[in-house]
Amino acid sequence: MSTTEPAILTRRSFSGAALGLTATGILGAIVGTARADQTSSPKPTALPLAASETVDAGDLKVAYSAVGPQDGSPVILLHGWPYDINSFAEVAPILAARGHRVIVPFLRGYGGTTFLSKETKRNGQQSALAVDAIKLMDALKIDRATIAGFDWGARTADIVAALWPERCKALVSVSGYLIGSQAAGKVPLPPSAELQWWYQYYFATERGREGYAKYTNDFAKLIWKLASPQWQFDDATFDQTATAFTNPDHVEIVAHNYRWRLGLTSGEKRFDKYEAKLATGPELSVPTITMEGDANGAPHPDPKAYAGKFIGKYEHRLISGGIGHNLPQEAPAAFAQAVIDVDAWS
Repeated sequence: MSTTEPAILTRRSFSGAALGLTATGILGAIVGTARADQTSSPKPTALPLAASETVDAGDLKVAYSAVGPQDGSPVILLHGWPYDINSFAEVAPILAARGHRVIVPFLRGYGGTTFLSKETKRNGQQSALAVDAIKLMDALKIDRATIAGFDWGARTADIVAALWPERCKALVSVSGYLIGSQAAGKVPLPPSAELQWWYQYYFATERGREGYAKYTNDFAKLIWKLASPQWQFDDATFDQTATAFTNPDHVEIVAHNYRWRLGLTSGEKRFDKYEAKLATGPELSVPTITMEGDANGAPHPDPKAYAGKFIGKYEHRLISGGIGHNLPQEAPAAFAQAVIDVDAWS
């Protein structure tokens, strides 16, 4: 079930709107998940998406899943960290059945997506991933698409809509407006908000990078539980996604992404012009539906803080029922319906 909130025109930054979790809250989420694991049966694992297609696109050989008619209205679905294309395992068939051409790529550093050159910087900065999406569209000869995602995927979709609005027919963004900058990343937050970003500081250290490399799956499973404390996923569901983390560039891309956000490492000069525009907090004019789960345990802004950033036709949907951070996998019907609805707006 979803409820719609009106777009309230406020312009606070993401950092200013961060809602804190106390240490007690985080530990409570872990305990709550453990208790639920003992009393609830996990949802059966969905059939995996097959990333049977590859294409050379920009810096990458992109591995992706393609479903639906070739001449259908294109939809590009973008996953986040630490997830993979199987977050859309149930969404993609729903959209394909409605006549959409659905493209679900592995992001750089995930699954079968690899760099074409060993000399290319393993760069996780926000605009690099957005350029990847544009290069993929070019390679697949897709002029315009409805772009939808969550976590890193939502940020990437937001950036495409900001920098290349002519390529973005419509937008679905879980947790709303996620465009940031290194300058914003350097601004201290209240302690309760900083606590939510513990992993960002962990990745800032070499110990953290080595720890993630050594305990990748344990780390990812912990994030799943913290970010979606009421989602009763089974081991098969997690293992299905965890294969994507064996990508040889995965650890380096993840560490660079979070270090770049804090200004602890540089990006690439070729992306400077994009980052300069993104640092202004551009408004997005494309038709947009933003979404949030009612039990999202990951850091996320208040919808009222970002509503004013969307100046085209806009709607926010709160998805109830204990839905956490991985919204498309936890509430696939609601996510798919948002894509169908927003695509019809334009």
